[in-house]
Amino acid sequence: MTIANKPHTHIAFTRQRIGKKFIRDLEIGSGYIDEEGVAHAFLNRLPIGGFTGYVRLAPKDKLLPEPTPQRLDDDEEFGIEG
Repeated sequence: MTIANKPHTHIAFTRQRIGKKFIRDLEIGSGYIDEEGVAHAFLNRLPIGGFTGYVRLAPKDKLLPEPTPQRLDDDEEFGIEG
């Protein structure tokens, strides 16, 4: 089975910065994780502004709720948490 024919089991999301205080999650494509643990993402759209390059793959059965803008705290760094 070639890469293009494998079933996509995950949804690709990114965070878009809106001004200095707000972010929102956007669905930007789909993908899968192969037997070796390598993630393959196929992006079909990107935000016009505020794109950081961070892409998150979430399993389709655990879809995120409808994206809503979130307010960032003054001391919170934007990007990967944890």
